[in-house]
Amino acid sequence: MPSDPLVAQHVLEFPGGYTRTTGPVIGRFLSELRARRIVGVRTAEGRVLVPPLEYDPATGEPVTGEYVEVGPAGTITTSAWVDEPLDSHPLDRPFAWALIRLDGADTDLLHAVEADNPKALAAGTRVWPVWRDRPTGHITDISCFAPEVTKIVSSVRAEYRLQVGGALRVFLEGVERGVLLGSRCEQCEKVYVPLRLACPECGNTLPDTLELPDTGTITTFAINNLPDPRAPEVPFVSAYILLDGADIPMIALIGDVPAHEVRQGMRVRAVWVPESERTASMANIRWFAPTGEPDVELA
Repeated sequence: MPSDPLVAQHVLEFPGGYTRTTGPVIGRFLSELRARRIVGVRTAEGRVLVPPLEYDPATGEPVTGEYVEVGPAGTITTSAWVDEPLDSHPLDRPFAWALIRLDGADTDLLHAVEADNPKALAAGTRVWPVWRDRPTGHITDISCFAPEVTKIVSSVRAEYRLQVGGALRVFLEGVERGVLLGSRCEQCEKVYVPLRLACPECGNTLPDTLELPDTGTITTFAINNLPDPRAPEVPFVSAYILLDGADIPMIALIGDVPAHEVRQGMRVRAVWVPESERTASMANIRWFAPTGEPDVELA
């Protein structure tokens, strides 16, 4: 009859800690860590070993005793992801064990690397050490390595006050009345909208003010997939619209038509807010909508 296996539980433990001498090579390495520096040792053949060893593992010859500062950054050569860390692991959250080729070294250092996911730690990823607040001369003086900073997220908000005057004031007052005003240059005969005081092409003053229709033709457009409080829906279209009688297009939203049906040459008309809601603002035009007229062939 087979008998149950004999099992004996053994525990090897040094409650007060196990004390050992480091020797001159490892002692130098740990002392440099305490000073937040990482060093390797140069071999007779010129290779830099990190962590340093007393003998060259390739030849068995003693190292030169020349210490070389490396890193502190390096490149991951390979890694293994740890999804559920053990109590004995250096981090209490998912991390990776990685072989890291520090800058200036010819061998790899094994250490923990913190990242959001394993995809962020592909071979070739650049990493930097994260030092503990109080180094003591131990490999854990480097808490872990972390990927190089390649992007940041910043809160952006600007407040400014725009004081409208001159031509823009006249133009917006016209918009409040439901009228689009432009200017004609007597020399080049071009019509500009919004209204302006000088011709951008020939520099002449523009004394003539014209009232333009609120219909025009889409010359080019863009489909936008990010929300905009002014847009009727997402995705929405912003387009350059050449008003009838104008020589330069103005930008506006396009509505009342699916985004994928908007096209160059489409005829559109302004959709105004009720007269009682109008102010001196381009918000008086909700958007431009198709008129149903045949498309215009653009030059």
